[in-house]
Amino acid sequence: MLVLAIDTATADLVTGLVDAATGDVVAERIVRGTRAHNEVLVPTIQEMLREQGLSLIDVQAMVAGCGPGPFTGLRVGMVTAEALGHSLGLPVHGVCTLDAIGYQLRDCPAALVATDARRREVYWATYRHGRREEGPGVVAPAALAPALIPERVNIPEHLGESLPELLRALPHGHATPTAASLVAVADLAAAPEPLRPLYLRRPDAAEPKPVPRSPAIPEVNTWWGCGN
Repeated sequence: MLVLAIDTATADLVTGLVDAATGDVVAERIVRGTRAHNEVLVPTIQEMLREQGLSLIDVQAMVAGCGPGPFTGLRVGMVTAEALGHSLGLPVHGVCTLDAIGYQLRDCPAALVATDARRREVYWATYRHGRREEGPGVVAPAALAPALIPERVNIPEHLGESLPELLRALPHGHATPTAASLVAVADLAAAPEPLRPLYLRRPDAAEPKPVPRSPAIPEVNTWWGCGN
């Protein structure tokens, strides 16, 4: 079964074709550090397929990273996956992006995976041999205090220095999602559920608090009685 994998939850745009029966990557395109997911995603998929002599009708299933991630970038990948799946009649399986990274660290007994959430925060989760133990959550790097003490930390380099001293002293790396790891953590045998984005953050906009009525404004009686 040929699976198209998509992830736009991080600064890297990930697309790839994976043979689900073997786990082999047929083709993969990763655009590093882009903020133009919306403009780049579909052309990247089309070019990747064309180079392999394939088209979307050769794809039999899709896997989409559902975050956590920033609103705009995350929605691009998920909406594109849903649209392609609907138009082609393909099952679309959603996975946690952090799980796809954690899977790459499955040889490690305990690992912390963190990605850039912007606003001086990170999305994070902990893993035992690639299986999620805690999270996902969002917090400032300096406030990270996982219950599972990791042996390895996976975090973007520019955020590593902001970690607490205990975590800063551990071995570091920076793996990102790959097509193979996205497909590996998806349950392709199960019926796909609707994609649910992992935003984690509270909305920026808040409902305004009620303002007390000024005593200078007279009360208005809106009841109209009927005389005899």
